[in-house]
Amino acid sequence: MAVVDTWAGTTPGLLELPSGRLVRGRGLQRPLPQGQRPEFGLYLTGRRPDMTGWPGRWLRWPDFWLPVDRDAAVQAFNEAWTHAETRRVEIACGGGVGRTGTALACLAVLDGLSGGEAVDYVRRNYLPRAVETPWQRRYVRNFRS
Repeated sequence: MAVVDTWAGTTPGLLELPSGRLVRGRGLQRPLPQGQRPEFGLYLTGRRPDMTGWPGRWLRWPDFWLPVDRDAAVQAFNEAWTHAETRRVEIACGGGVGRTGTALACLAVLDGLSGGEAVDYVRRNYLPRAVETPWQRRYVRNFRS
């Protein structure tokens, strides 16, 4: 599979998945980083966020918890993972840590890692505090596409 280098390597919050797909994680409470804009965004918040100037999807997900609709979450993660092969994808929640880290770990599962490996991978390559709560870690360990 040929993966397009969609993000500049210096992009803040950039996670390279094992396949080479690049996904940016970020916190919506912080200003939008300078540089390239996403071409698709997945937004993980308790309330519908102000939508951006690019295509995106909102997944209802309260802070520190899990997605409200688990089936919609699986669909959203698959959509983001697919887009990441050829487009600049960002995943964001309020702080860019727990929900974003959990979603990034689910993308790593879609990319071929086990749930346990995915949590470790995201903590090592994105943020050490990612996937904050025990139930978020359990969600990733049990995640299946």
